[in-house]
Amino acid sequence: MLDTLDAAAVRRWCASGLAALKRHQGEIDQLNVYPVPDGDTGTNLVLTLTSAQQALAMDLDTLPDSGPTAHGHALRLMAQGALLGARGNSGVILSQILRGFADQVAGVPAVRGRELAAALRSGTAAAYTAVSRPVEGTVLTVVAAAATAAEGADSDDLPTVAGVAARAAAEALARTPEQLPALARAGVVDAGGRGLCVLLDALVEVLTGERTARPAPTPRSARPAATVARETGSDEYAYEVQFLLDARAEAVAGLRRALDALGDSLVVVGDGREPEGTWNVHVHVNDVGAAVEAGVVAGRPYRISVTRFADQSESPSGPVVAGRAAVVVATGGGIADLFAAEGATVVPGNPSTGELLDAVRSTGAARVVVLPNDANTEAVASAAAREAHRYGIKVSVVPTRSPVQALAALAVRDGDRRFEDDVIAMAEAAGACRYAEVCHASREALTVAGPCRPGDVLALVEGEVHLIGTDLTDTCAAVVDRMLGGGGEMVTLLAGVDAPAGLTDAVRAHVARRWPFVEVHAYPGGQPFYPLLVGIE
Repeated sequence: MLDTLDAAAVRRWCASGLAALKRHQGEIDQLNVYPVPDGDTGTNLVLTLTSAQQALAMDLDTLPDSGPTAHGHALRLMAQGALLGARGNSGVILSQILRGFADQVAGVPAVRGRELAAALRSGTAAAYTAVSRPVEGTVLTVVAAAATAAEGADSDDLPTVAGVAARAAAEALARTPEQLPALARAGVVDAGGRGLCVLLDALVEVLTGERTARPAPTPRSARPAATVARETGSDEYAYEVQFLLDARAEAVAGLRRALDALGDSLVVVGDGREPEGTWNVHVHVNDVGAAVEAGVVAGRPYRISVTRFADQSESPSGPVVAGRAAVVVATGGGIADLFAAEGATVVPGNPSTGELLDAVRSTGAARVVVLPNDANTEAVASAAAREAHRYGIKVSVVPTRSPVQALAALAVRDGDRRFEDDVIAMAEAAGACRYAEVCHASREALTVAGPCRPGDVLALVEGEVHLIGTDLTDTCAAVVDRMLGGGGEMVTLLAGVDAPAGLTDAVRAHVARRWPFVEVHAYPGGQPFYPLLVGIE
């Protein structure tokens, strides 16, 4: 039994919650009566919490000199990771529940029963605030019931209050069909609420050491074929648009008004930073361009995702569609050879929308996954994917940022799965692969790791400078150590065109000494500018 929720317990809760959501992923997806990505709630929650766990794993137990407590820091990392990786309505709302939870207890010395109740109430308020038009009978109702029951327990005993909250959430979930007619017609409970119940049960398990076997309420009738519209909103709107936005709060207020006039299912949530923060924007519209333009007016939108609901209308139990392909963007002859060996069509680095579209059409496949391997190319890939629909080709973009992530994604491809399920598996594999790049500084600059001078060796993890050194081999070994400190079973090394002879051999030998149970694979990548690319899975 734990009497407080410390940082270690937060990490265990995130890991246990993710494992539980994966166990129930198919069940939660099947609760949906809506054949759209926004309705794949189990999958969306898994991907959202996967991002939260990655944020915790990359932290390496660092704690700011001032600010939140250790448990508050861990909770804020979890919430921030969930926000940046949130998928669909339910994922975005979950990120706000976690944010409100973290904000409430970040500064308190210990999280006991009454603090947990206050955290759940704060998470409830944040979730309701995030939704432009709150609907009862959803995850909002479930989290509100959990908070009310926790407050009613009026106890400092943490496991007791957590158990009361989890039971109340399950009871509220069972009542959701009485509140939402679409659920009643389909004979199911709310999928997002079911996901929250799974997470609360995971918290109880972490606190008590005992797993709660609490199945979802049994639907009154079998789920009909996918004929109902979508998780939230009306059939009037044809597209789901989602993106991250760096902007000031006052600009986001105008964005909310603009998007509310364009469509429905609007959720805009932020990370709470001032004066400028990161916001996750989700809306259903007909005018995609106007929605994205509203984001441009408010700030800097990125990771833009657009899905046409009509393209998602095939039944989840339908047959696997033949004729699939993968298109991968690659810079470096060795990397291109690796992708070609995996059966992918390779496009040289920094392609145009037209070049990517030509590559997609050249595959002759009806279903194509694109791996951009670069943040800038991701937007180009999304544009090419939209254009491909005009030719009857369904394209999904897996947002890989490095070739090592693309290799991880391609390694799990399975042609016997539904295309959508295969894309999800590839995205999960890519997301689970942390990446680093080692290069030489081209000019003097001030980085988050300190000042650097021309010629210094820089090690960037997930795009951020983590180490500055003078010796290439030592810095490469050090960044691998730092990444493996957050966990990992396999290391992939890609040597650049200018890498000195023996670099990957030296790093491999270092890993064998320091991390004897970690598997290492090294290849000649041939990429310019970066003597070494690193992937950790």
